[in-house]
Amino acid sequence: MSLTLIVIPTYNEAANLEPLVTSLRHHAADADILVVDDASPDGTGAIADRLADDPAVHVLHRPGKEGLGVAYRAGFTWGLERPDYRWFVEMDADGSHRPEELQRLRNAAYVADLVIGSRWVAGGRVLDWPWLRRLISKAGTAYARVMLGLPVHDATAGFRVLSRQALEAASLDTVSSHGYCFQIDMARRIHDAGLPMVEVPVTFVERRHGASKMTTGIIAEALWRVTLWGLQRLVRR
Repeated sequence: MSLTLIVIPTYNEAANLEPLVTSLRHHAADADILVVDDASPDGTGAIADRLADDPAVHVLHRPGKEGLGVAYRAGFTWGLERPDYRWFVEMDADGSHRPEELQRLRNAAYVADLVIGSRWVAGGRVLDWPWLRRLISKAGTAYARVMLGLPVHDATAGFRVLSRQALEAASLDTVSSHGYCFQIDMARRIHDAGLPMVEVPVTFVERRHGASKMTTGIIAEALWRVTLWGLQRLVRR
């Protein structure tokens, strides 16, 4: 059994899933893949089932769309129930995270419990994003750094490697974040547990097919949750 599980949440990613899995089987041939599909109406789940003819590919079907955080929590729980997995990879299904860069993150995971594929450190970059998306991403991380004391430059990045120890320390059953705030939530929990984190520069590529899942509701959730956590941090001091 592989030591690494790549968790890929999907919702309406029929055009993107197979090319991503094919590339991952080339660039991370020793890793297992778990597709967590939220009952995609475009047939993504059926594509995942077909890809699961490969014994390294697994599928977790969920009854409906509840958000990125809920899907990741389900996927990580599935993996933690299988004791051979030591590392867990987060990747978007839309092609934004390049499989050819994954090995650099995995190498860093030998010395850190959370490895973040960062867009905003030296060597990192974003392709084909409008200025507003860049501003929202950078401002979100800056706010999290101030409010939560996070020592990272890309707190919302979704291309990551986490150790089993990091997931256990994060107490997944108490995580309630639904959207991209999940990434901030996990980083703060791992940081608060005193586990080492590192950022590795990556190139983020805007999706070519399908629609972005980013909404004003997701941004609002991150804002109020980070504010609440920050205030709680001040009280504890």
